[in-house]
Amino acid sequence: MFKATVLYKQPTDPAAFEDYYSTHHMQIASAVPHVARIETARAAQNPDGSAPPVYRTAELWFDDEESMQAALGSPEGQAAVADCENFATGGFDLFISVVD
Repeated sequence: MFKATVLYKQPTDPAAFEDYYSTHHMQIASAVPHVARIETARAAQNPDGSAPPVYRTAELWFDDEESMQAALGSPEGQAAVADCENFATGGFDLFISVVD
């Protein structure tokens, strides 16, 4: 399996981030073809009480590299990545991994 992981950094307004993410972005992301599953999570406070460097994560799982490439290259995949600029005020990183 292949996985595209998005690491959202701390937003300037967490409430606005959450509102946009849940009401708009997830609908766009859910339309990306060839996705086997999507997992999202909000980062918890570090054990020492400090804020984590990442606010939220999203993982899009694919059965194989071809499906992932087709998904990310599709109009829906491109729209999902482009939409991150609309709400990820802290920035974000996207990386691909091969699941062992």
